[in-house]
Formats: sequence, C-alpha cells, structure tokens
Amino acid sequence: MSTASLHKPRLSFWQIWNMSFGFFGIQFGFALQNGNASRILGIFGADVEHLSWFWLAAPLTGMIIQPIIGYYSDRTWTSLGRRRPYFLAGAIFASTALIFMPNADILVHLLPPLYVGAGILMIMDASFNVAMEPFRALVADLLPSDQRTLGFSIQTFLIGLGAILGSTLPYIFAEFFGVEKTAPAGEVPYNVTLSFYIGAIIFLAAILWTVFSTKEYPPDEGQHAESAHKGMRQIAADFTGMPKAMKQLGIVQFFSWFALFSMWVFTTSAVATHVYGLPVTDTSSETYQNAGNWVGVLFGTYNGVSALYALLLPAIAYKIGRKLTHALSLTAGGIGLISIYFIHDPDLLIFSMIGVGFAWASILAMPYAILAGSIPPYKMGIYMGVFNFFITLPQIVNGIIGGPIVKYIYGSHAIYSIVMAGIFLLIAAFCVRFVEDNDDIVKA
Repeated sequence: MSTASLHKPRLSFWQIWNMSFGFFGIQFGFALQNGNASRILGIFGADVEHLSWFWLAAPLTGMIIQPIIGYYSDRTWTSLGRRRPYFLAGAIFASTALIFMPNADILVHLLPPLYVGAGILMIMDASFNVAMEPFRALVADLLPSDQRTLGFSIQTFLIGLGAILGSTLPYIFAEFFGVEKTAPAGEVPYNVTLSFYIGAIIFLAAILWTVFSTKEYPPDEGQHAESAHKGMRQIAADFTGMPKAMKQLGIVQFFSWFALFSMWVFTTSAVATHVYGLPVTDTSSETYQNAGNWVGVLFGTYNGVSALYALLLPAIAYKIGRKLTHALSLTAGGIGLISIYFIHDPDLLIFSMIGVGFAWASILAMPYAILAGSIPPYKMGIYMGVFNFFITLPQIVNGIIGGPIVKYIYGSHAIYSIVMAGIFLLIAAFCVRFVEDNDDIVKA
C-alpha cells in the first residue's frame, strides 16, 4: 500500500496513540532539560547574562539537523520503515546525554565543568532533534487530512504528560521521597541527577514503544529515490520554494518561539530574584534550589494544562477554525507571562501557567495541522524539517541578544525578559490573522 497512490485509511484512537507515544519520552527529556539546564550551568559557574549563549546549542543543532533528517527520512526505507530508524538512533544518543549532563563536573578533569556541560547540552539537543523531527512527518504520512488535528493534538497531550513528569520529578524526589536537594558548591543536587537517570530510561522505552507498535506504509516505487543524491542542494531548493502558508506561519512562529526561549532560559532566575527576593549572584543557596524546584513544578503545570487543553483543541478548532483557536491560545499565554511581574507569592504563579499551557498546546499542534494541508505528501519530511527553521531562528536571535538585553537594559533582572516574552506572544496572536488555511473545515 502507498500513501501517495491510495486514500489513507482512518486510524483508531489507539493506533494514533501508539504512533505518537514516543513523544512522551522525548518531552520527558526536554522537560528535564528546560527546567534544569540553566540551573545546572549556573551551578557549574555560568552567569545569568551568559545563559542564553549556552542555550544556543539547542536551536543551532535543530536548524542544521532537522531539515537533513527530514530530507533523508523522506527517502529512507528499511525493515523498520521510513521514520522509525531515526527515532531509535536519536533516542539512544539522547538517553546517553541525559545520564552524562548532571555529571559534567566529574567526567573531564582537564576542562571546566561549565564547558563540558555545555558540550553535553549540544549533544543532547542534537539527539532530541534526530528523534523528534520524523514524528511530525509520521502523523502527516499516516493520517488523512480530517484526522491530522486529532493526531497532532494527541501528540500534544503526550508531550504535556511527559513534560509534567519530567518537570516535577526533581521536586517529587526532594519533597516526597527525601532525596537530597542541596549539594556543595559546584555540584548538582542528587534529586536532579536521579531525575536525569530516570528520564534516560523513559525516553528510550517510549521510543521503543512507537518503533514496535506502529506500521509505516512504503512509498511509491522510486518516490524515495527522487532527488536522493542532490542532498543539500535539494534542501536549499525546497527551502526557497516553501508554500505560502509556511512563510506566513513563519512570522507567527518567530514571535512565539522567541517568547518560549526567554521563558525556558530566564524563568528560574526571574522567580528566584523577583519572587523569592534573592540577589542575582545567588545560585547555590537552599532558597535558590527551592526556587529551581518550584520552577520545575510551574513548568509541569503549564504542560499539564496543555495536555488537557490539547484534547479540546480538535473540537474548538472545528467550531471556530484553527486560526482563531491559535490566536486566542497565544493571547492567553501572553497574559500569563506578563502576569508573573505582578506576583510575589510563589503559589500564585500556578495561575500564570494556565495561560502559558493554552499557548503551548496550540503552538505544538495548530501550526502543524495548518501546514500539513499545504505540503506535497512526498515532501512531508523535508518541509516539516524546513519549518523547524522558523522555530530555531528566533531562538538563535534570542540566544545572541537575550543575555546582553538582560544585563545592559534590564540590569540583570530576568523578570523583564519574561514580560517581553508575554508581549511577543500577543504579537504572534495578532499575526495569525494573516495566515491562509485553505485546508480548514471552518474558514476563520
């Protein structure tokens, strides 16, 4: 059977669940990274204004790797299928990096642990991207158009579920199981280290679930060989010839992911200084570690909200259209981030994360559902990879200028970067109105 020559059969809920389950493990790992990488690098000696530079590893590797993986996965066919070999390879390397990340201080004695940790962060991100990119294409490969919103929503639910556990695991270990949450200066607390070990196991297990439970359809004969030897030239040609809807969505993605990058990099510092009242130089006190653990809970909260909201997205989009659904969700996220500035009780930050959860769920689902209808089936992988450019570019821009902005404009007060992130989500919501979605049931 071919996805190109025959109508794609409708899949059951559990078939869609199985094909997306690997994302549970991927986001478990991502959540550990997002909630703890800044803290770990701070422990190893990074200043707050330099954190965004170390985080450049993520978008740089994504920008390079995802289009390449997408291009070659379009043209791959093995006993494991088209996309699954890349899932598996990425999972093995990512799990290894998760084990090494909190141990950077003892791995190499000739280099400062900060640079070893930053190097492992880059390897981890590269591996995450190898595992993640084909999942978007897999949904578009196997699902008919009217099931794609459901497919991406189930992915988003699993992303949220994985992120809840990954974000809150250090807090759970410390507060409920008594695992040590403090450590001597320059060392990572054991509750964080143990969480990374568990994350490595779950990452690999979830990917294996999808690899062995999902069947892929072979391409038409010769389809995967088309332009197979053109490599980077073909990727460049596809980039310049991207569909109009992708260009329009690119503007929305720029403001959305610029905001998300600020949130991931600077929330720990913003909460520690603005809410807990710590000086910007404090990265090792028990109060700072409590703030870091609480940020993990906050991140778990927005991911939990996103998991539940993702289940509602298909119904909401059916009623009011994918564009309006996305715009309203981004607006909620912008309001949520801006509200952090006005809060000084850590417990109340939970309410800020509700709006962020709405935005996060929509960012992970709606752009891809809109985009899939404008992409030729035989180029689904490459264009899903190229679309990642609009995710990585804003993060790279933020990574370069975000730290200097915090230091020289905001006086090292990271809270203002969080407010700026909220404003950028509001701008993204406004830009959604200019996107064409000709494949939508409701023409919003």
